[in-house]
Amino acid sequence: MNVPVTVYAEMTPNPSTMKFVANKYLLITGDSVEFSSASDARGFSPMAEELLNFPFVKNVFMAANFITITKTDNVGWDFIQMELREFVKAWIAEGKDVLIQMPSPKAAVEATENSPRKEYAVSEYDDAIRDLLDEYVRPAVENDGGAIDFRGFDNGTVTVVMRGSCAGCPSSTATLKGGIENLLKSHLPEVKEVVAENE
Repeated sequence: MNVPVTVYAEMTPNPSTMKFVANKYLLITGDSVEFSSASDARGFSPMAEELLNFPFVKNVFMAANFITITKTDNVGWDFIQMELREFVKAWIAEGKDVLIQMPSPKAAVEATENSPRKEYAVSEYDDAIRDLLDEYVRPAVENDGGAIDFRGFDNGTVTVVMRGSCAGCPSSTATLKGGIENLLKSHLPEVKEVVAENE
């Protein structure tokens, strides 16, 4: 028996991305995963692999009950929104696998970066920063179809990674500097600035 599935499309602050929200959970709360090619998704997410086979899909980000799709610049949402919404809806309604396993963070890093990634020493402020991001920032960012991950704290600088619709979004810099930086500074005087690491 098919559960009635509804999926609606929602614009995000990033004109290249659209958020497709389902009435059921696709991933465990708190988990998120992102793929930028069908080969990256192979063996992890059959749904993302299929979506990335569409010629106009550039990136697929999944979290909780939504999928954020980044399109190529050569086609407008008017032409593809309905097709993508129907695809996502049918996939969920048929009970097909959205994610069979999470890629290990190490594999994702190797796939996205050739240069070595900066390693951060654990600091006494890490938990406090994570808690503030989880409580105040994550819900708003997820609302816009994205995610923010804490990378490290070093010498007054908090480094985060923006994913989903937040990656490459024109307003994410303003959000980062105006919102997140002010929030962390007001709670933790040790924080001097917040920067985004480009994945």
